[in-house]
Amino acid sequence: MSYMPQTPQKALPGAYVQTPAHQSQALSQQGQVAQTETQKTTPEEIQPTSRAAKAVNEALWEESRYPELDSYIGQGISSEYEVSAQSAWAPFQKIKMYPIPDRIFEQYNRAQVSTIMGLFADFNHAWVAIDNALYLWDYTHPNPDLVSFEDATHTITAVKLVIPRAGVFVPSIVRLLVVATTADIILVGMSTQTASHGGKTVALYSLKMSTPVKGLDVDVIEGSDATGRIFFSGRGSDDIYEFTYQQEERWFTNRCAKINHTTKGYSTLTPTLFFGQKVQQELVVRMVMDDSRRLLYTLSSKSTIRTFFMRSNSALDLVITKPLNQILSNVGHMTSQTELLTPAMRIVSISAITAQEASKTNLVASTSSGCRIFMSATSAYGSSPSSSTAPTSMQVQHVKFPPPENSIPLHNQSSQSNQLTQHSSAPSINTSSRALKETRSAVRYAPGYFLTFVVREQQPGTDLLFASAPDSARIAQPQIQQTPVRYPELAFWISLGSRAEDVGLATGEFSATSSPVGFGNELAVQFDRPTPEIAVLTNTGVHMLRRRRLVDIFAAALRLGGGAEGLEGEVNRFVRRYGRGEVASTALAVACGQAFDVTSDSRLARISDPEVLELARKCFIEYGGKPEYPENSIHDRTIPAIDFVRPSPRHAGVARYISRLLRSIWKAPIVIEKLTPTGGFMVVSAVGLGKLQDTSQDLTKLKEFLTANKSFIEGLAGPEALGNVHSKREEVSLQGEHRALHALAVLIERVIEGISFVLVLYDEKIEEIMISLANESRQQLRNLSYEGLCTTDLGKMLAKDLVKAIVNRNIVSGSNVETVAEALRRRCGSFCSADDVVIFKAQEFVKRGAEAGADSDVCRDYLNESLRLLRQVAGSLSMEQLQWTIGQYVALQFYAASIQLCLEKANESDRGNRALTWIQEGRPPGDRRGEAFEGRKKCYDLIYQVMLSVERSRTESPDMVDGQLTLSGKRREEAGDEIDTADDEVFQTDLYDWYLQNGRADQLLEVESPYIITYLQRRSSEDVAHADLLWRYYVQKERYQDAAVVQLALAKSRFALSLDKRIEYLGNARTNASTTRPGIVRSSRTEVLREVSDLLEVANIQSDLVQRLRSDGRITADRRPKVMEELDGAILPLTVLFNTYCEPAYYFDLCILIYEAADHRVASDIKATWQNLLERAHTVAEQTDQGPEPYEMVAENVRSLGTKLGLSETMFPVTELLPMLKRYAHNFQHESGPETWVLDIFIDLQVPFETLYATLENMFYNDEPPFQGRQRRLIANDIVYIARMWFQDSSRGSRSAFGGEDNAIAVSQMLHMVMQSGLDERRLEECQNLRMRIENLLR
Repeated sequence: MSYMPQTPQKALPGAYVQTPAHQSQALSQQGQVAQTETQKTTPEEIQPTSRAAKAVNEALWEESRYPELDSYIGQGISSEYEVSAQSAWAPFQKIKMYPIPDRIFEQYNRAQVSTIMGLFADFNHAWVAIDNALYLWDYTHPNPDLVSFEDATHTITAVKLVIPRAGVFVPSIVRLLVVATTADIILVGMSTQTASHGGKTVALYSLKMSTPVKGLDVDVIEGSDATGRIFFSGRGSDDIYEFTYQQEERWFTNRCAKINHTTKGYSTLTPTLFFGQKVQQELVVRMVMDDSRRLLYTLSSKSTIRTFFMRSNSALDLVITKPLNQILSNVGHMTSQTELLTPAMRIVSISAITAQEASKTNLVASTSSGCRIFMSATSAYGSSPSSSTAPTSMQVQHVKFPPPENSIPLHNQSSQSNQLTQHSSAPSINTSSRALKETRSAVRYAPGYFLTFVVREQQPGTDLLFASAPDSARIAQPQIQQTPVRYPELAFWISLGSRAEDVGLATGEFSATSSPVGFGNELAVQFDRPTPEIAVLTNTGVHMLRRRRLVDIFAAALRLGGGAEGLEGEVNRFVRRYGRGEVASTALAVACGQAFDVTSDSRLARISDPEVLELARKCFIEYGGKPEYPENSIHDRTIPAIDFVRPSPRHAGVARYISRLLRSIWKAPIVIEKLTPTGGFMVVSAVGLGKLQDTSQDLTKLKEFLTANKSFIEGLAGPEALGNVHSKREEVSLQGEHRALHALAVLIERVIEGISFVLVLYDEKIEEIMISLANESRQQLRNLSYEGLCTTDLGKMLAKDLVKAIVNRNIVSGSNVETVAEALRRRCGSFCSADDVVIFKAQEFVKRGAEAGADSDVCRDYLNESLRLLRQVAGSLSMEQLQWTIGQYVALQFYAASIQLCLEKANESDRGNRALTWIQEGRPPGDRRGEAFEGRKKCYDLIYQVMLSVERSRTESPDMVDGQLTLSGKRREEAGDEIDTADDEVFQTDLYDWYLQNGRADQLLEVESPYIITYLQRRSSEDVAHADLLWRYYVQKERYQDAAVVQLALAKSRFALSLDKRIEYLGNARTNASTTRPGIVRSSRTEVLREVSDLLEVANIQSDLVQRLRSDGRITADRRPKVMEELDGAILPLTVLFNTYCEPAYYFDLCILIYEAADHRVASDIKATWQNLLERAHTVAEQTDQGPEPYEMVAENVRSLGTKLGLSETMFPVTELLPMLKRYAHNFQHESGPETWVLDIFIDLQVPFETLYATLENMFYNDEPPFQGRQRRLIANDIVYIARMWFQDSSRGSRSAFGGEDNAIAVSQMLHMVMQSGLDERRLEECQNLRMRIENLLR
């Protein structure tokens, strides 16, 4: 910033009212000297693992939004089926049939009264009740043992397996076998164990618990898994009973009893009498429990559905009765009359739909005509009931009609047909199909597996099974469907060859999530959960049906689709139905060996057919789609183009496949702390170690597949793929695709190693490792998930802590640290890298050195070796490892090495030297480069600690002893040399800051580093202290010109400096700029000196102004501080000083000084200002009671200003001022003061007599008023006085009078003329005498 004098402008009228005020823009006091630069921020760089984790999380989120059941079976009807007879598209696959053991048939042949059969599918057991004996066997075992219960004394009528109420039995009793006979109900305890072949073995225990039920003929039993309550009914009545049991008898209750919840009191003892026509008694034929809503549903023989609410006080209230006619009435609002839904048909089965699966739909009823009626129960105001409130009404929500009759397979139809028959809901829904007309029974399992057993007239002793399941892939992506679909299902027919006796789910109930949204997403869990299997018991054996996952269907379609020639047709069919992303994910899964099929010997095995795997590979590579770059729709050009690339469906498929593999572990905690029964501490894995190993194997296969096919996959091929692009758009798209796929590949590798690392933890004594961690790290580890371990900085940090704990534990136990570290590196390299091995080895050397003693040569050898190793891997050192090492080095007086290691670590942490550019650009806030500086500063702070330790050590041991440098002194000297010679500019900058913060400014001036001047120059723009140090440093180094430049900048700066301080800087700057030294360019020095002088002139004027205003009584007390604050600071422009302050305040002498400083040469302005000055001085003097006479004040003002102006011809125009003063003296000060006081002013100022004489001579001849007529004598008197004074002055010494003969002649002639102008006698005599003396000289 330079100050160029400016020509003052006239003040506007009214600019000065009373107080001189600064009307220009307020000046900032920020203290900035250097210019401000705008820092461009760059987009934050996302790490590959973070980018991939985002893709995985997005895939998980999308799959968690799978539509809930209510959304696709809303109010209405449908008949959407895609039926395939044992083809690639069949939703289920028959695995095998387990025959009934011969021993059972042997017992069956001995039956006398009755035989009933059933399944305990979740235990892989079947049972048969023959008369009063019950037999159980493991149907999966080729030669099973029979487990029998023969304690019943009456014929068995029903058997049910239930979960016992908690706390009643010992923990080993995991199930209760409820055995109903014609006389009583018996509870039998059951325990289970896992057998060597993988199945379950059961043992039965007599509990001595039973209650009489004679006459009820119990055939329906249902239990509540949540409460352990047992309900039953029989063919003897339609009442609902509860079997109650407790641990021991009490005063008023037995251990076992039954309660009738529907008929109370004496009515149970009164027979029902019918008169006239015989009426068929209504019976309960089925019970279903819904623990999620605490509801019990019953189906009667008259197709009436009743809903009971289980209250917490063991009550059971009937809340809804829904007879068949009401159900049909509800259906009538959805469809026109159909023969499938008439009063003649029956409801053959009911199945509960839990609250976890659907928020509105409660129940599905299957009719004898094959229709499924979905029903919802509501409470008050139409809201869905909760587990604490009972519903009050039930309505039909949806009706699913049977498939068309032409879907029934013919007997000669090939079982390997790949023909798919689609029956869509558009344009019409088939409401009259008789395909399931003779439905005998049906069952539904979540998320919609539907099995219907149909009797055909052609084969009356056998059942034809119709099985369907939701087409989850289509439901998940309704947006890709060309026509709207409603509840699409895949279905197939299978002939059982015998009559079905029971059905059971062998793999546990399905649930992808615990809430309706996402519950039915089979795609999400197809690699994460056991594939659902359903057991169907017939009188010949147990048929096992396995749910075919999409990956299995896709593999079968590839195998049966005609090979490579038919690949395109099969793939296009999948793409149309499920989209390219799902097809890519499924093809990838098949290629990685995830598909299963049944072998010829009825075994379930992975599909390893090379042809199928090759077709899947080809499908993934060739049909994965392309990335998209919406170039024309981009508006924000500040964001890199690559960020707008939308990766291909292939990328989405890979991310989706990874998310499905990681689904159960991704968000799961790594460790769970528990207490043992004895109060001990134990750590267990939230995910089974077997599951972790399986996941790792699957990811490894995926990694191997991507690596093997890297050159063929667009986006993974590498830079060589850019040779095939034809436009910039294609290039950007390919770059975006590569970035996305590469990130996923990095994540796969990272997760594999993360799982291996966790397995290593559990191989070690993890409890000891957890205890050895710091409390904060331990708490963070408790909250750490697998996602956090593999993708976050916190995970990396905790992994380092755990590795260190493992190594330390093995060191304590005597294991070789290199062996342990190498084993860790081999199993999980990214968690324990080769650098980590080197660090552990170096730490061991440090420990050995400490053991050897600080002053021993062995110690130095160990420490030098440790330093060599640590400098190699400085970039991998954690801060904690560095702190530990520096602490050890300082304790062993290894000071220089400590500093070297810290500097090495700082440079490695910021290899791009971003911190230096951040400092050079003024440390812009919010810039990410500041983080690089903070990382370096942590290392520098350790150096300062070392420096302080070195200083403290001087008090313990001297540097010199007997004139010789001590060992401690030598080590301290080495440390100082490391500090002084460090070539790290960022360190030197921070070191200088540290010096100043700790009051070591003098030490800073002694620094010889080349960085000190750069540092002080950079920081001088921030505060005065650094700028002062800079010019002091220059002066100390005799660089006076540079010191002057700094002082000039300080005077011009916006720092909060007083005006006097700025004048002081300018004064020192003028002194330094005036000092000459060899090597300084004269023009440069002159320019600096000129600028300093000009600015000092302005500053002095401003200083005078401050002094004037400080004592000016016209300024009020409350305004004075503000005025002083504006003026006693930065040096203001001359225009501001003139227009805002000086002229409005009538400080005309300062105005003239401003004219001089601004080189303002307008004579009229100057003359007017002098006139105003004289008038103002006269007015002020007159208004002052005690003070000088007006003429004295005027004389003093002129004399003072003339001295300051140096008799400038422009600013102190004598030819104008002398007449002006003469007129003033004549008009206002006549007869006041000495007669010659005006002339004495100019004589005192040493104005040349020749100038004064010439001016008076002109006044005499010009005859201007008021010096006309007799008043001319006043000028004549002055001419005589000046002539006499001139004569006396010029006659001194050897000089000529009046400066020469010509002047003397002119003066003599003028005196002759004056003598004729009417001088008084004294002046006349004086004039004559002077003229005579002049004449004598001229002779």
